[in-house]
Amino acid sequence: MYEGAIAGIYESVKLERIVSKIQSANPNLILEKIERAHFQFLTPEDSDWPHQVDDLVAPPIALTVKGNSNILTNLSLAIVGTRNPTPYGMRIASDFAAGFVDREWAVVSGGAYGIDTHAHKGAVIAEGITIAVVATGLDINYPAGNARLFEQILENGAIISEVMPGVHAIPARFLTRNRLIAALSKATLVVEAAFRSGSLRTARDAAELMRPVMAIPGPINSPTSEGCHRLIGERAAEIVTSVPDAMEFVSSFQ
Repeated sequence: MYEGAIAGIYESVKLERIVSKIQSANPNLILEKIERAHFQFLTPEDSDWPHQVDDLVAPPIALTVKGNSNILTNLSLAIVGTRNPTPYGMRIASDFAAGFVDREWAVVSGGAYGIDTHAHKGAVIAEGITIAVVATGLDINYPAGNARLFEQILENGAIISEVMPGVHAIPARFLTRNRLIAALSKATLVVEAAFRSGSLRTARDAAELMRPVMAIPGPINSPTSEGCHRLIGERAAEIVTSVPDAMEFVSSFQ
């Protein structure tokens, strides 16, 4: 897209605003901004580049990283789910995160409220490594209420994004962000999700990459577990009820 915009290939009215923004951007100023903020700018040529994301149909052309970029290739589990979890879902997300980091896995999630938050917290409390994949520039604390959590994540882990500093959140960026969560991880666990949920998109992305997908069952009348039950019912995810159960299933793919 960048080369096409510079060369003038894209001229449709639909893409006019995007093309204009790309053509007016100054790459040197963007890199200076990244350096001043002490972020890292990774491309596929860098030694810390997580080559597992290259399996995507549309891999990122670069990543900005805050924290320890060396951990991006660690064996990791993605834990995703609803932004409005029940106490049951909060506890499960935290317990599974702690259980996996105790076994020297990293935990990957999206830094959002809800299941994401409790997955990151579970890993932090267990003094493990966790990675937040965010849909905004790294200079923007989004959501603002997780600013303290982001600081805790950076003690051992990292926060990454494929968009540049100053870029704010829009709905579409969360869906494209989800594919990175799936690609970075060896496996994906959905804890609680509605029948139609962005977390299900992450699960589908993981399945397309031939990565194991797991789901936590919930009460049959719980709206927040409908998505998990849908994945299990469609045989799109393996039902797991404990950390050893999940570890055994994931190990069968190694």
